[in-house]
Amino acid sequence: MNQGLPSTTGAVTRLIQELNKLPGIGPKSAQRLAYYLMRSPEEQARLLTNAILAVKQEIRLCSTCFNVTDTDPCLLCSSEERDRSKICIIEQPQDILAMEHTRVYHGLYHVLHGAISPTEGVGADSIRIKELLERLKASPVDEVILATNTNLEGEQTALYLHRLLSPLGIKVTRLARGLPFGSELEYADDVTLTRAIEGRQEF
Repeated sequence: MNQGLPSTTGAVTRLIQELNKLPGIGPKSAQRLAYYLMRSPEEQARLLTNAILAVKQEIRLCSTCFNVTDTDPCLLCSSEERDRSKICIIEQPQDILAMEHTRVYHGLYHVLHGAISPTEGVGADSIRIKELLERLKASPVDEVILATNTNLEGEQTALYLHRLLSPLGIKVTRLARGLPFGSELEYADDVTLTRAIEGRQEF
C-alpha cells in the first residue's frame, strides 16, 4: 500500500472500517480516505476530529421546526425575513439545504425526521407529526407544502398528512411532478427543484 505500510496495520484497518460505515462510502473510498488522512498533517486530523465532536456535543433540534441547530430556535425560525404564512414539510434536515439552495422558497419548515413505513415499523407516532399539529394550532398558516420524497414512503406520508390537515381549512399543496418517482429531495438539482416548488399544486 501507500508509503510501504502494510494493509493490516491495526490503526489504519480500524479507520477504514469506521469510514466504511458512513453512508455512500464503500470499501475503496474508505481506504482512500484513510490513507489521505494518514498522510495529512496532524493539525488537519485534529481539526476534523474537533469538528465531528462539536457536531455531537453542540448540535440539537430546534424546538419549533426540528431542524438541526446550535441555537434554539434555529436561524430560520427566528428570522423576521421568512414568510410565516407557509410551512414546508420535509423528511430530513438535509432537505432544507436543497430547498434553500434554490433561493425560491422563503417560508418556514417542519422536519419530520422520517417517513411512514409500515414495513419498517415506522408509524405516524414515530415521526414529528404530533408536533406539527400542535404547531399549526398555536400559529395557523395559510399553506402547508408537502415536500416528502417521491417514493412509496414519502407518498404514504403525504397522503396521511393531507387527510389530517384538510379538515383544518389549511391549503395543502404538493411539489410538482418535476421530481421523478423514487427520488430523494436532497439529490434533486436546483432547476428541477425550483420548477417543482414554483409549480406546486393543491393536493
